[in-house]
Amino acid sequence: MKFMSLWQPAPKLAGAIAVLGLVCAAGTAAGAGMYKWVDDQGVVHYTDHIPAESVGKGATVLDKQGRSVKTIDPAPTAEQRKAIEAEAERQREQAKLDAERARRDRALTQSFTSEAEIDVARARAVTTVEAQLTTIDAYIADMKRRQQELEKRKAGYGTKPIPASLDSELGSVSEELTRQAALRAQKKDALIALGKKYDADKQRWQQIKLEQDQAAERQRAAEAQKASPPSAPTRAKSAASGSANTTR
Repeated sequence: MKFMSLWQPAPKLAGAIAVLGLVCAAGTAAGAGMYKWVDDQGVVHYTDHIPAESVGKGATVLDKQGRSVKTIDPAPTAEQRKAIEAEAERQREQAKLDAERARRDRALTQSFTSEAEIDVARARAVTTVEAQLTTIDAYIADMKRRQQELEKRKAGYGTKPIPASLDSELGSVSEELTRQAALRAQKKDALIALGKKYDADKQRWQQIKLEQDQAAERQRAAEAQKASPPSAPTRAKSAASGSANTTR
């Protein structure tokens, strides 16, 4: 028994040997091309595969020399997934808005070649709506005259029974006046909307034109720079270099 105790390592020495064993094992695993991952207790492992229960916790892929070649990020939490989905949805909506804006810009530049054409289109659209308003106003005036005539006829009966047809026609005229008043209000709103639309179209057209002009100017400057001869100091340096070579 005493002989056996002589070979039992001291506590500190045993700890050092255990650590050395782990390091050697890790080095061997990494040398074969392994995964480095951490379990729930915070213990680092080196294996040729990741247990199913730890796949979503992230890992590091090591090459045969034990060098990190890839990092596998942990699976996102529920809150992180929600944030990722929200950001993806925001980007999709923004992409739709950008595509729609690009479509409108193309339609705008294809429809108008100058600000004057926008003004002409605006005047034409406004004239059309104003003509509709004139027609509505004339019709409303006729309906009001008819309403007054019917009311006079109704008043002429005094205490006598009023024909049902008269009351029915009066009701129809009143309903028609209500509809025409609503239609007139819609046309008035349409006039305001037209003004805003063509103001916005004109402003956007001007902005697109400015951007196009600026891009063209940058292109011309770049082409001019490529085509321009070398500067005087450069030519002098080249000439001096040539002279020196000739002398030699």
